[in-house]
Amino acid sequence: MAKESVRLGTVQETLLIPLYGRALDAKARRPILRDDRARAMVESIDYDFAKFRGPSLGGSVLRSAIFDGWVARFLAEHPDGTVIELGAGLSTRSHRLDNGRARWFDLDLPDTVQLRRRFFTDSERTTALAASVLDTDWFEQVARTGGPYFFVSEAVLLYFREEQVRSVVRALAGRFPGACLSFDTGGGAMMRNQDRNPVFKAVDARMTWTCDDPKSLEDWGLRLRESRTFATPQPDVGRTWPRRHRYGMPLLARLVPPAVNSYRMNLFSLEKAE
Repeated sequence: MAKESVRLGTVQETLLIPLYGRALDAKARRPILRDDRARAMVESIDYDFAKFRGPSLGGSVLRSAIFDGWVARFLAEHPDGTVIELGAGLSTRSHRLDNGRARWFDLDLPDTVQLRRRFFTDSERTTALAASVLDTDWFEQVARTGGPYFFVSEAVLLYFREEQVRSVVRALAGRFPGACLSFDTGGGAMMRNQDRNPVFKAVDARMTWTCDDPKSLEDWGLRLRESRTFATPQPDVGRTWPRRHRYGMPLLARLVPPAVNSYRMNLFSLEKAE
């Protein structure tokens, strides 16, 4: 059977890194996400995934688990809620966590959505949106569900300029006040060491936005509710991790703090900026 060819933009190509990470995790003796769908996609895509190496592959799985924990908690509290993935790539979150009642939107650029539609079909409750995170035209389609809303953006905003991220946040806060928004931030230590990261030696894209303190973003129309690192996942999430991560990450954070603490997964509430 012929494999699926891939034609993606420079930044969009990075979506293949977490996809491969989840596929490797699915093959592990004790998988964290058990994402067999990611494994099947990797096996059917014509791409040299083996060029991706290093700890970022496993890190992408831990990151997804942390975001999954917040989305799962939201759906436990709001089973009929709406989850919007900003920069969905080939994320399988809507399949991993679906409760049979929630409404899901997977938003990404047209080339990525075209690839996504080779593997995922829209349904009554799941819709792929071909649009930029910087656009606002898609707001009304999402708003028609009535909410409540949970926006999740994983490994996406880091590639934007700070003023672009601020614009996205303020637009969302203006239209969806009270909604949840989760995204990751990278401090200076992480940004300065990108070229030493083995996965970035395989792609041309580089992260742009540096944020050392997620609390500082509250001026944008946000309220910080939680900020996690690989060493401090939600307790219920951490209990599902193998011992090497459960105990190894806190140890690494003590030995080399910037290596772990510079990268954070954050949960915010959207509030209109003054």
